[in-house]
Amino acid sequence: MDKDKLIIELKQLTQNIMERLYEVEFEELESFVDERQKLIDDIIRQFSLIPASEAQKVEIERILHHDSEITARMNTLCLEAQDWLQKRNQSKVQRSAYEAAYTPDSFLMDRRK
Repeated sequence: MDKDKLIIELKQLTQNIMERLYEVEFEELESFVDERQKLIDDIIRQFSLIPASEAQKVEIERILHHDSEITARMNTLCLEAQDWLQKRNQSKVQRSAYEAAYTPDSFLMDRRK
């Protein structure tokens, strides 16, 4: 595949994720990043053979302009996951305090001295 087709594919992939950025789940963003990395690797291989034209450089810069917003969304999802895990662990601790670690039929006997 030539460089221009790879750049167009990268642009379409980025546009698709940007249209739904605040609706997608972490798994979909992870899939996007994996697919994007494959495209970028292919583009780098192509550019190692023949340097990029000025127009190609400009188009890649436009595509990369969205990186900060995508990264911010990924960080937000990461923080939400961390918060959920902390709440889950906290509720486990609270629940274990109420769950009996004794036999319900046992008797408690005091001895007088």
